[in-house]
Amino acid sequence: MGVETAGAQSLADHDDVLIARRAHYAAFHGDVAPPEGYGVVVGNCQAESLRLVISSEALPAVRVPAVHELTTEDTRRLHRLIAGAAFLVVQPIRDDYRGMPLGSAQLRRSLPASARTVTVPAIRFAGLHPFQAVLRLPDFPEDPPLVAYHDVRTVARAAGIDLAASLPPAAVRAIADASRAELRRREGLGLDVAASDLLDPVVEDLARTVNHPGNALFLPLGERIVAALGAPGRVVDPGRPILASVRAPLEDWVVDAWDLGTAPRPDWVVGAEVVPAEVVREAHTAYYAERPALLAAVVDRMAPLIRTWSTAR
Repeated sequence: MGVETAGAQSLADHDDVLIARRAHYAAFHGDVAPPEGYGVVVGNCQAESLRLVISSEALPAVRVPAVHELTTEDTRRLHRLIAGAAFLVVQPIRDDYRGMPLGSAQLRRSLPASARTVTVPAIRFAGLHPFQAVLRLPDFPEDPPLVAYHDVRTVARAAGIDLAASLPPAAVRAIADASRAELRRREGLGLDVAASDLLDPVVEDLARTVNHPGNALFLPLGERIVAALGAPGRVVDPGRPILASVRAPLEDWVVDAWDLGTAPRPDWVVGAEVVPAEVVREAHTAYYAERPALLAAVVDRMAPLIRTWSTAR
């Protein structure tokens, strides 16, 4: 294929992606009318999963992009959509997020006076993946290759830090407790719906990664949101795993710590593809080696987890 042909194909593929994305968010873009009595769920990647489980004929919710994907024009479009909404479900978002009026309070100001609002937490739970962190580093916006997560074992090895190969059950449970405690702290800042108690008992379906909960959390949390809205809606089970495009390894020592009764999963699953954990480790090791300043920042942010692993030897 020649350069010009390849370039034209690339542009065509890009256009196809934009067309598909616009169709996916048709009501958001105004290509179809939103249903009567519609609401909006706004937040990170978890927001669409919450929309899936609360949206019904009695409580319709319009699909919108995750907040970190929004452009300036998207932001204006979101405010126009919210101005006609009957309800807003929103995670805590700081004012002027990414330089745009996307803060929770800013979004609420666009609502009609009669609209209902429910604030819900953004959830991170490390009990099933006590080696993992997802970091937002302003000076280093690029994600690691293959999967956008940092593994404390790979980070430590790249930094010359000696860690245990695994954690004992008590340490796994302590990390889970810390996740619950942090979520309770954030819930105590005035959120309408709590989720921290839903992180117990620990089951395999509770989380796919440290920041991607599973159906075992989304369905009961959806019930609480519907109740908080005071609407005649109901929770909708989509009949498939939610937020499951990326699944982190499930280590055998984690399975043992929680007595999960399920088989360990040593590798990543990304989309429909199994990505061997060793391939991810090698790619991340090379990534850190080429970016020593980033590695230092990651080590600094992961210092509490590194200490936990260090003392578990």
